[in-house]
Amino acid sequence: MVSERLVLASKSAARRAMLEGAGVTFSIQVADVDEDAVKAVHDPADPSGLAVELARVKALAVSRRDPDAWVLGADQTLAFDGGLVSKARTMAEARARLQSMRGKAHQLHSGAALAHKGQVVWSGVDSVDMRMRAFSDTFLDAYLAAEGEVLLTSVGSYRLEGMGSQLFEAVDGDYFTVLGLPLWPVLAELRRAGVLAT
Repeated sequence: MVSERLVLASKSAARRAMLEGAGVTFSIQVADVDEDAVKAVHDPADPSGLAVELARVKALAVSRRDPDAWVLGADQTLAFDGGLVSKARTMAEARARLQSMRGKAHQLHSGAALAHKGQVVWSGVDSVDMRMRAFSDTFLDAYLAAEGEVLLTSVGSYRLEGMGSQLFEAVDGDYFTVLGLPLWPVLAELRRAGVLAT
């Protein structure tokens, strides 16, 4: 009988769905952290490292409030055209971003960290190369209308789970990483920690 308690320090519906789909029992406590402050002191040339650092900061913030739980923090960064891309604030921004990435490649980096008793005990990152197809403005308009403002919650202004799959011609990497969590390494660590049965 597994008795360790897991807390997900994320409000991401995709991460919640991944863990639920894998049969993991957990509760949610959203980490209240200043992501901009973390980004300001991090090397912008290291987007994968930033994804891990944001995950670590979130896991620690919740672990300090709930030290007896195992806390999973996660975050994702998007590297495109030599820089980091942030979440769009408006649908107009989302449209412009998708137009700029059309026909080009970008990289997604999904970081995760596990904290216990106010200490990070594990962290990791996985990366995926994404190539968008040269979709038409007509398709883009239909996509934005179908998905709506939920796209503002995604760093790339797309969700691969649905119609967003039509934006791409190739994805080189793990599907779960695209959704925002390096699931296989996370599950391995949860087994090691005794949160999941071995």
